[in-house]
Amino acid sequence: MTEAYVNNRRRIFVTGMGVISAFGIGLPCLKASIAKNLRAIRPLRLFPSPRIEPLPVGEIETDWQNDDAIPRTHQLALIAAQEAVSDTRAAPDAIVIGVTTGGMLKTETLLKEQRHDPPAFQYHSAGTVGAYVANQIGCQGPVITVATACSSGSAAIKIAMQMLKQGKAQTVLAGGADALCRLTYYGFNSLQLVDPQGGRPLDRDRRGMSVGEGAAWLLLSSGDTTPDDAIVEILGGALSCDAYHPTAPHPQGEGALRAMTTAIRNSGIKPEDIDYVNLHGTGTSDNDLAEARALNTLFGNDMPALSSVKGSLGHCLAAAGAIEAVIAAISITDGILPVNCGCVTPDPELKLRPVLKPTKQEIRTVLSNSFGFGGNNAALVISAPGKGKPNVAQRLAPLTIKGYAFITGAGDTEATLNCLASGQTCAGQADLEEISETLSKRAVRRLKRLPRLALSLAVAAQANAENAGLTETPSAVFCGTGLGPLSETCNFLTKLYASDERFTSPTDFIGAVHNAPAGQIAMYFNAKGPNVTTTGGDYSFEQALMTAGLMADECDGAFLLLGADENHPELSPLFDRSAHANDDRADGGGALCLQKKTDKEKKLSIDCVFLENAHNNPDIVTRLMNSLGGSEIIRQHYGAVLAGIPAAFRDQGMQQLQAFCNKTEFDGAVLNCRRITGEFNSASAVAAALAAHFVNTGKIDAGLDNPQPIFLQGKGILLLGLGEFVTAVVIRKTVGVS
Repeated sequence: MTEAYVNNRRRIFVTGMGVISAFGIGLPCLKASIAKNLRAIRPLRLFPSPRIEPLPVGEIETDWQNDDAIPRTHQLALIAAQEAVSDTRAAPDAIVIGVTTGGMLKTETLLKEQRHDPPAFQYHSAGTVGAYVANQIGCQGPVITVATACSSGSAAIKIAMQMLKQGKAQTVLAGGADALCRLTYYGFNSLQLVDPQGGRPLDRDRRGMSVGEGAAWLLLSSGDTTPDDAIVEILGGALSCDAYHPTAPHPQGEGALRAMTTAIRNSGIKPEDIDYVNLHGTGTSDNDLAEARALNTLFGNDMPALSSVKGSLGHCLAAAGAIEAVIAAISITDGILPVNCGCVTPDPELKLRPVLKPTKQEIRTVLSNSFGFGGNNAALVISAPGKGKPNVAQRLAPLTIKGYAFITGAGDTEATLNCLASGQTCAGQADLEEISETLSKRAVRRLKRLPRLALSLAVAAQANAENAGLTETPSAVFCGTGLGPLSETCNFLTKLYASDERFTSPTDFIGAVHNAPAGQIAMYFNAKGPNVTTTGGDYSFEQALMTAGLMADECDGAFLLLGADENHPELSPLFDRSAHANDDRADGGGALCLQKKTDKEKKLSIDCVFLENAHNNPDIVTRLMNSLGGSEIIRQHYGAVLAGIPAAFRDQGMQQLQAFCNKTEFDGAVLNCRRITGEFNSASAVAAALAAHFVNTGKIDAGLDNPQPIFLQGKGILLLGLGEFVTAVVIRKTVGVS
């Protein structure tokens, strides 16, 4: 059931860890390298850089790749995952992973060779990394892929913590993975953020970062008491957003300070309890200065020991926060302070004294920082086992829908509803100028299709909420996108290859990260709370909704939830198997303005109650039915089912839908979402916003799939996602929790 009391007096323990980095494979290698103060920054060898001298990177040079068909990021993730779960008998209940590049390295090679066979690109999307690991280790539960740039790994751990605290799982494998690729290697260099001598965090003469690669996982479990196999305990964590600039941090480190302060407060400790700070510390001038200012504000004259390991390993992007969480655990278990490699003369402006030589001392509590493009900040507090206190009990409830909007091939919300009423499909692509006609020229300057879609949806949903009486502006953003900004990615690579890898566009690199649209929304609304982008292919919106539910208690007031994807004429047929299977180009998205549900008045609500991996999960339909309360409850509560079956999984999805209808004896209307919206990854976001409209009005007007109006008679709508994952989103009018 979606409305239930949950005993949230759980503490979070790390009971397994796995890692692969430029130091090599496995925890013993990482521990030995840290103790010896080694530096693994070397000139790039992974791919040729014909027009520039190879820049120093944190590249993994050991012979570990064993399958050319599987991209490098996926193999990195699996190696680390297998180590993390090696001492466990059962697969984890869920996986939460941070990823930014996915199969990009392989994609770049295929595009450079002008390959255009879609099966070769099946592992391109960032969301396939977590799904691949889940299939390999037997995880049947939820898989959430977080794409918040360089804070992704830490954000994934925070979201996993929320899943455990709220009783959604007993064990969660959380971490991050990223491989080197041309997009990040040349992209950071185009921004003049790479130090040709290798990253020198906090040094007076620092000139930038070194890009790295790797993967790390922490196996998290919850309990009231410390288990025998506990390595460390995670006391707390927090996410925040600068809402300031697409790449530059807030000059005073305000967002970073907010994340650190909240993480410490959530942990039930004080700043003076922190023994060591594992810095984000990239080595870029602005990032180091902003983090230093935040630290000086937080700790004042009582500064704990601190260092950055990015001078040793490079900046491993989405994997960085996860690798550094493992290093934080090692510092506690082994009593060692990692050295701030590359720093010879600390910058006096920073007012910090980093660890410059190997030091052994007792460390009980560590603060670990990760910050990323879009102003996405994450902080974790990790301690020796036994320091944690039971959490305050929470109640879970669906989220209240205050406003909604959608964009389809027919146009905006009103145009889409008119199109449906005329019995026509809404599949297609709205004109770019039409999409952004409600936005100022300043707001859309330099924005290509996906960020314009996302920002327009957010503004329209907020306006709809305000028309309904909402007086708050959104404090947080949760965004799902299957493939991210394809126009920017294509432009970046096209210019790179046309110049024989000599020139490219820094603007397109900034815009190519998956969380760029959510960052634009945060800046537009000055939303400084959690800002999370999820990317799970056809289930990206459902992942965003689940994440919003997990993080709702850490949001102030209203917040935005949306899903959007663009159709790109060259890349979509290669990357999206359903778009390839359907000749009609389509894109769009849906957005909801939400609030936590706290009163007992009956209100329109939404909840993601089921998300499971269908791979080797023969009982998945029965499990789906049970999660909804059984067949009788389903028939009583829902007047219609909107079924989202991606074209690439039509046979599998139809079998699942038929089994569901047979088992539940559901006698309401069953409508095909994608016949209405067209084929694109975030079509379910449109379906969710449409369902909100239908439940709000009490009926589904006659349209494409239903020649006669469907009167819901006070019932809700069940939105099913089917295929390689099975999801259930419920939209109905419910009472809250007081």
